[in-house]
Amino acid sequence: QVQLVESGGGLVQAGGSLRLSCAASGRTFSSYTMGWFRQAPGKEREFVGGMRWSSGSTIYADSVKGRFTISRDNAKNTVYLQMNSLKPEDTAVYYCAARPGRRIAGTRDEYNFWGQGTQVTVSS
Repeated sequence: QVQLVESGGGLVQAGGSLRLSCAASGRTFSSYTMGWFRQAPGKEREFVGGMRWSSGSTIYADSVKGRFTISRDNAKNTVYLQMNSLKPEDTAVYYCAARPGRRIAGTRDEYNFWGQGTQVTVSS
């Protein structure tokens, strides 16, 4: 049973930083890709970025490129989303997701497993 548990959300001022964590369990994730998504009120869930666990290679949505960074800690089976230079438009519930395979997918339907989400609020 795959479990993904996010943490690290909160309230931050514009320009500030937060680091989200996604603790993964129930599988050996070396053959998985991990995704971060977010969903603002009244909007569709959108892809933020993703990482191939085995290589650590990443891709990002244009809206966060240069500001957000995904990394992993193999020993802790945890993936991180470091968010810098936060903007009010980054306010959303952030979700961690996982899918078997090497391709970093950019759509929610391609991910099999999801965490419960963590709220990030950026004040102006």
